[in-house]
Amino acid sequence: MTMPPYLQYNGTIMKSTTPSRIRRPAPPPPSDRLLALGERIDKFNKDREWDQFHSPGNLAKSIAIEAGELLECFQWNDAGFDRVDVLGELADVANYCIQLAQVLGVDLIDVVNAKMDLSEKKYPVEKAKGVSTKYTKL
Repeated sequence: MTMPPYLQYNGTIMKSTTPSRIRRPAPPPPSDRLLALGERIDKFNKDREWDQFHSPGNLAKSIAIEAGELLECFQWNDAGFDRVDVLGELADVANYCIQLAQVLGVDLIDVVNAKMDLSEKKYPVEKAKGVSTKYTKL
């Protein structure tokens, strides 16, 4: 399989003729990027023979553990968090979510879109705009 161009990108910034402008290669459509990321994660796990540890339950636990570590980044200070730490923990949560979708054999984009469809019905704009009330009490 040929690696997509955005995975071949080495992270250097190419300067244009105008010094104030920075050009980066245009990323492919999001669905292609998510597919490529899933393939990269799958290869990483297969190369290390870690699939044996990735039951749905273990992955769900890992999501909760990593979400706790993400939350810890904001403990005692919502404004003074370390962005690098937050992004690292966010990546861990997303990684395990992608893996769980793979193990369950579902398309993550389809699952999220289906949930958004339900949420749009539960929280109609005319009732939910600007309030944090649970849908059962709208």
